[in-house]
Amino acid sequence: MASPESAVNGPTMTAGAASKSLRNAFGGVIAFIILVLIGVLAFSIRLFSVIKYESVIHEFDPYFNYRVTQFLSKNGIYDFWNWFDDRTWYPLGRVIGGTVYPGLTLTAGTIWKVVNSLNIPLSVETVCVFTAPIFSAFASWAAYLLTKEVKGPGAGLTAAALLAMVPSYISRSVAGSYDNEAVAIFALVFTFYLYIKTLNTGSLFYATLNALAYFYMVCSWGGYTFIINLIPMHVLLCIVTGRYSSRLYIAYAPLVFIIIHVVALAYYIKGILSPKMFKVAVTLVVSAGLAVCCAVIAILIAVVASSPTKGWSGRSLTLLDPTYASKYIPIIASVSEHQPPTWPSYFMDINVLAFLVPAGIIACFMPLTDSSSFVILYIVTSVYFSGVMVRLMLVLAPAACILSGIALSEAFNVLTRSIKFQLPGIAGNPSIAEENGSSTVVAPNDIPKTEEAAKEKPAKKNRKKEKENVEKKPTPSKTEKRLLVLPLEASVIAVLLLVLLGAFYVVHCVWAAAEAYSAPSIVLTSHSNDGGLHVFDDFREAYSWLSHNTDVDDKVASWWDYGYQTTAMANRTVLVDNNTWNNTHIATVGTAMSSPEKQAWEIFHSLDVKYVLVVFGGVVGYPSDDINKFLWMVRIGGGVFPHIKEPDYLRDGQYRIDAQATPTMLNCLMYKLSYFRFVETDGKGFDRVRRTEIGKKHFKLTHFEEVFTTHHWMVRIYKLKPQRNRIRGKTKKSKSSRSVSSKRDVRGKRNPWH
Repeated sequence: MASPESAVNGPTMTAGAASKSLRNAFGGVIAFIILVLIGVLAFSIRLFSVIKYESVIHEFDPYFNYRVTQFLSKNGIYDFWNWFDDRTWYPLGRVIGGTVYPGLTLTAGTIWKVVNSLNIPLSVETVCVFTAPIFSAFASWAAYLLTKEVKGPGAGLTAAALLAMVPSYISRSVAGSYDNEAVAIFALVFTFYLYIKTLNTGSLFYATLNALAYFYMVCSWGGYTFIINLIPMHVLLCIVTGRYSSRLYIAYAPLVFIIIHVVALAYYIKGILSPKMFKVAVTLVVSAGLAVCCAVIAILIAVVASSPTKGWSGRSLTLLDPTYASKYIPIIASVSEHQPPTWPSYFMDINVLAFLVPAGIIACFMPLTDSSSFVILYIVTSVYFSGVMVRLMLVLAPAACILSGIALSEAFNVLTRSIKFQLPGIAGNPSIAEENGSSTVVAPNDIPKTEEAAKEKPAKKNRKKEKENVEKKPTPSKTEKRLLVLPLEASVIAVLLLVLLGAFYVVHCVWAAAEAYSAPSIVLTSHSNDGGLHVFDDFREAYSWLSHNTDVDDKVASWWDYGYQTTAMANRTVLVDNNTWNNTHIATVGTAMSSPEKQAWEIFHSLDVKYVLVVFGGVVGYPSDDINKFLWMVRIGGGVFPHIKEPDYLRDGQYRIDAQATPTMLNCLMYKLSYFRFVETDGKGFDRVRRTEIGKKHFKLTHFEEVFTTHHWMVRIYKLKPQRNRIRGKTKKSKSSRSVSSKRDVRGKRNPWH
């Protein structure tokens, strides 16, 4: 018969279990509602660009992605894979299917197809504009899942809320920012979550999903190399620190095979052989392995030594050596997002998270698990790479949010527990221990009665197990709990400070989303002293003019920054664009811009160019114009064509456009196309960007003619004069001389910059 105590405790334990189950269900519902609200927040905070301006594509690369998505939606995936684009990199062209990361395009194309199949008439442009905000919500939810696997649901919800608002991620995911990172950050965080989930559960199902998520990441962004290196580094760390397990094998095997299989085989052999035999086997394998490794290393050294870059790509060498690009590859160094970040940019992009990350790292060591060690490795590597290249701040942002979420969650747990133990009427409540995850302490006199009840069990093994379970029930007493309690006043003040810190973070993130990162580069605005808003729509004005006033087969030359926009918005053929895959072709354009007018005309004429587009900000004070980018044109051009020398354009080591500028600078094509008729704007020729009067104010163009200048002079378009016009007014040559000259042109004159 059951004892009286068991009859009393039975219903009590049943009621307690039911109460706990109810609390868990209620907590799950609350967590779900909070996650939905976090998703809404992540989506909504990225809509300032649409609310303040209009629904347009931002920046430069997104216009290429938009154009490719249009082609995919219209022609289908088969034509997309085989599309040869003859409107870019003239006369070379570009094979689109083999030179893009198709993840973003296929994702947006699928969304467009699904919504239109549901009779929701959305245009391709609308889908492209809102793809990034949608996937920002997905990324926040993925951050919740990952952090939950490391430190629980409280930390997961905090990390998700932080990632939904972090400015670094907002800068690349506002509405209209249709770039690869729009879906890649979600794919990166979700891949890490599935890896940690597999590591914690040892489930082959999650391992398979992890491989699929990794494949999606590879299709979406070149940053997939971060995953390629981070996960193997963590596996190696676990092996070196003696944390190998079957779960680690299952988590890693679907991604990379060799190392983990060797380790697994070694552990298996160790289990079936005697220690002596295992030692002999290890000696033989190591000896043979060293011989093979030495041979392989010798071959690799020979191959690598024959390569000027030692087998590394330019971007990889830039990550390993931050000064490499500035010394050897100016085309990489010329991109602003490839520059190292400044210290203020960390505060701008992750704000107070920079101060919370160290606390999160400490929390991950209490206790240190496989999943928490992965998060630590993630933050350490991302901090290094973000310090090399400002674009990789985007990889740092999720790690900072995860560690900060862990730090805030652990801090609130300690502080609220301290307050709970010291509030009147709660300190003596016996249910406190239960609410904190502990059970009621079992008195020693109760143990024999429980053992007697256990004797009714038929198996001796079960009796022993039951006894061990009963003996393990006692938990730390209330006195032990009080050792972790902080003073009440300090706990309350600390909670208020953390809330104030969170409020400051929210205010900063909303400001960054509304003011710093929402303005599209295609439409610019400024505020006057009286608070009025001025809109500069010169870029679309210029592209519209090209589209309506030039022939469809005309070629347009410009610096590579504007290639994607010219092709997508004006539908005209360009020489170079933002893909920057051919350094020689870009150097040719840079050489033309750096050359005197006659030589530049000959270069462009040999490439069938009919129009030249330059961006100039001297009138309105737009700093990102071609004059400020001109030194990169000189450096890139001089890297291929030695007659272009950077010192020829500098006076005493300084870049000048005033009266002290060098004759080479004052006579180059870029200077003339930018400052032609500039003195007519104010009578002085004062450049508002460089804050000086230009050195050469009155000059005429011989080989180019101005055909269009936008309202604010931000974009200027020139047409190459035909050959018969450029020799008009000169001394007539003999008929035979003209005939010989014509024949030389027909045969093809050698380009003067070779």
